Amino acid sequence: MMSIDYERIQASLDEKRQKLTEFLETAPEAEKDICLCDEEGEVQAHLHVIDTSLEKIGDKTLGICTICHGYIEPGLLEMDYTASICLDHYSPDDMRRLEAELELSQIVQRALLPQKLPSMDGMDLAAFSRPSDIIGGDYFDFFQFKDGTHGIVIADVSGHGVSAGMLMSSLQTALRTMAPDTDSPAEILERINRFYIHNINFTTFVTVFLARLNPTTRVLDYVNAGHNPPDLFRKQDGGITWLMPTAAAVGLMEEYHPETRSVVLAEGDVLLLYTDGLTEASNALGEQFGDARLDELIKRNADQPVADIIQAVRQSMAIFTENRRLEDDMTIIALKVS
Repeated sequence: MMSIDYERIQASLDEKRQKLTEFLETAPEAEKDICLCDEEGEVQAHLHVIDTSLEKIGDKTLGICTICHGYIEPGLLEMDYTASICLDHYSPDDMRRLEAELELSQIVQRALLPQKLPSMDGMDLAAFSRPSDIIGGDYFDFFQFKDGTHGIVIADVSGHGVSAGMLMSSLQTALRTMAPDTDSPAEILERINRFYIHNINFTTFVTVFLARLNPTTRVLDYVNAGHNPPDLFRKQDGGITWLMPTAAAVGLMEEYHPETRSVVLAEGDVLLLYTDGLTEASNALGEQFGDARLDELIKRNADQPVADIIQAVRQSMAIFTENRRLEDDMTIIALKVS
């Protein structure tokens, strides 16, 4: 019998189950609506998979090959605790997929690549991020897709601190590894969900807004995976459109098929992406900064450069909270068609 660390796998699954259950039972309905995108039943399906695996750990049947009835390689089981076939019985296609996942698994352990603001013709871009702890769980980045269009991502892991920071580090490297091989934000998130969902090292979930921007056509293709809806200010009518979730957060569902939507940006339009550390910041009375206050700030400052828009938002929040210590990480990205 090969040495399978059942205790470690069980501890990981227990933690994963506890976090998911706590989220379902205690999260405000508005937060669940955004994160789950009306797919709570799929989360229950994921919990069922976890429970089944815990039962198999109890009777020491987790990791037994359904073909030869020997024990599956421990490293394979760590990558996917639902694995049911040992490597000797993999088909050539299965082996190619596994090799790709193993390569990705090694890549995401490497050091982070530096972040920088890209130069986009006809676009004004700025960003700001501040963690509530020394290491934050917010993440933002810019990269390029296969066809040279620009990738923009903002994400928020459930929780913060060292474990959240490690998850965000792996997310950044995974995105930068996959983007040059595809033009599809949905394909990237589907692969990342598949990589995370059964990996015993990842016990939480992450909300992600991932977009592909073509500055020439001004078309923004995006997937909102359970993230706070970005604000899109339309110069033509002075109104605000929210880019609502098109999929649940990453790491919550067994069957995961994110939907891509598109918007065309016009001259003077402003897009503001943010994490909930902004809108959920509270004052001494327990009132939250909120979406409505943010919408009005964008409308009032839409004619300003995006760096000034972010500064206006930060100043307004500081006044509202009376410079109270951040309760959660806060990240803002602003983009304007100039």
